[in-house]
Parts: sequence; C-alpha cells; structure tokens
Amino acid sequence: MESIVSVNIEIEKDFCNFAKDVLTGLSQSPKVLPSKYFYDAKGDKLFQQIMDMPEYYLTNSEFEVLETQKSRILDLIGSESFDLIELGAGDGTKTKILIDYFLHQKTNFCYAPIDISGNVLDQLKQDLHQRWPQLCCEPVQGDYFDALENLSQSTDIKKVILFLGANIGNLQLEEAEDFLSHVGEYMQKEDIILIGFDLKKDPKVILDAYNDPKGITAAFNLNLLHRINRELQADFKVNQFKHWETYNPVTGATRSFIVSTCEQTVHIEALDTYFHFNAWEAIDVELSQKYDTTMIENLAKKSGFEVVEHLFDRKGYFVDSVWRKK
Repeated sequence: MESIVSVNIEIEKDFCNFAKDVLTGLSQSPKVLPSKYFYDAKGDKLFQQIMDMPEYYLTNSEFEVLETQKSRILDLIGSESFDLIELGAGDGTKTKILIDYFLHQKTNFCYAPIDISGNVLDQLKQDLHQRWPQLCCEPVQGDYFDALENLSQSTDIKKVILFLGANIGNLQLEEAEDFLSHVGEYMQKEDIILIGFDLKKDPKVILDAYNDPKGITAAFNLNLLHRINRELQADFKVNQFKHWETYNPVTGATRSFIVSTCEQTVHIEALDTYFHFNAWEAIDVELSQKYDTTMIENLAKKSGFEVVEHLFDRKGYFVDSVWRKK
C-alpha cells in the first residue's frame, strides 16, 4: 500500500510541476516551454527513432568516443578506488561501455546512477545485476544536488562524475557555469568529471540533425502540444503549428521553436486559462548549445576545474572532456 501511495504522490507532483511550468511559460513574452516535457511515452519512442536517424550524429559520436577511449579514460581516472556517479543516468546505455571495461580491468569502483525517475533506476539496477552480478550499484533517486550532497556525506572516496549526452548544451552558458560550479561544491580536490559536449561544425550537419527530412524531430517537438492537450485538457490544433530550427554559427546556439501558423486562441481547461497566439508567434522549446574547445576550457576555469584532456570522435563532431577539480 505504501508503494502505491508513494507512486500516486509522485504522479501528482509531476502533474503539478507540468501544469505550473506550462502556465508560467505560455504567460511569458516570448513564450517558452521546458524541453524536459518532450519525454512522455510517445516522446520516448520518437526520440529513440531520432537517435537511429543517420542525420543524428550525436549518439554514435559519443558511443565512438567511449568505445575507443575507454582505456584512456581509466588511465586518467587512476588506479585508486572510486565512486562512478552519473547525473541523469536514464537506461545507462553508454555508461555500460565503461562499466564493462572497468570490471574486466578488475577496477575497484561502485556505480551510483542518479535520476529523477525511480522506475528508470529500478530497471537499470535489475539490468546491471543480470549482466554483472558482482557490480556494486547504488542508485539514487532525486534531484542531482540532493543526491550529490547525500553521496558526499556518506563517503570520502574519490568521485568520478559522468554528465554525458551533451546535456550540458540544454543550459545557457551562464547557467552551465552555475550548474557546474554547484556540482563542484560536492567534489574534493582531484575528483574527476567527464562531460559530453557537442562541437561546432558545418551548420548543415547540425541543422540536419534537428530538422530531418522525414519529420521525426518535428513530430517529437509537436508531441509536446499533444501532451498538453491530453494531460491538461487543452485544445491545441496541432496541425496549425510547425516545428522550426535555427543555428547561430557565431554563438553556437541551436534553438528549436514551435510556431503558430495563424492567429488563434488556445484554452487549457486544467489551468482555466486562454492563451492567444499571433500568426507566426513562436514558442521557444529547446536550446542545444554547441561548443568549441576554447569555450569548454573557459567554462572549466570559471567553474573551478582544470581540463585534463579532450577525447574526440574521429570526425571531431563530439568531445568527452575530462576535468579535474582544483
């Protein structure tokens, strides 16, 4: 009974947060919606299709880095015992490359995946136990910083933190600095963090990854409106909106928008509110910041880290950057 109550409380909390963020975001000018809400059941399936697209280079590029550089990553970590802590672990697909290699090298470490979803963590722990019953695995459900605080209080062992998948790119540059500085508060001198960065490159390559010819990315973004319709009893006419992507090669900012193709008013019953859209008015739904090595090194310095080494894929599309806490 307690577990059912706990699940219901979590669902209610998620609903309230979703409703609050939609109300706040659509009341702003310009309108915004957080990209984290892309990921419902349908959104997850669409994103799996995106990752399988030949145009979406990010996933394969980072897989290549981890597969080809796993020995070097362990060399940079060192031979002492450590906690391998992953922020936003999800299903841990990429991290399993490192876990498998570390175990084969008889490395002494414990894996602590952090995620807001208890269901995801339960599935991950079960999968890891089936593959590697000898692996020390201690999942932590909750906010990154709450989890890091608990982990930092429980042990003084060396920390190796993973923040993969170019997720840092969803933050503005100033937000990224604040976020990493905060992470650093829970680290000791000589602790390691490995961060995935998508790099500046041919603008066409970037735009093709976010604006594929089959329209999968468009369906993924527009599914956010379907979710609002379903969960908040809204009446978005989704066919009267379109997906639009931009890339600024100077700043490296890639932005996704949902654009109203006509003047219209949307009613969201759960919020008891109407929202007016002018023709061609846009909702800003996602930032995907692209970096170059100078930007990465400046970010490391401002956040209280020093760059140990950049690990690239063969095309130079992506880098997993290894930093040490100063």
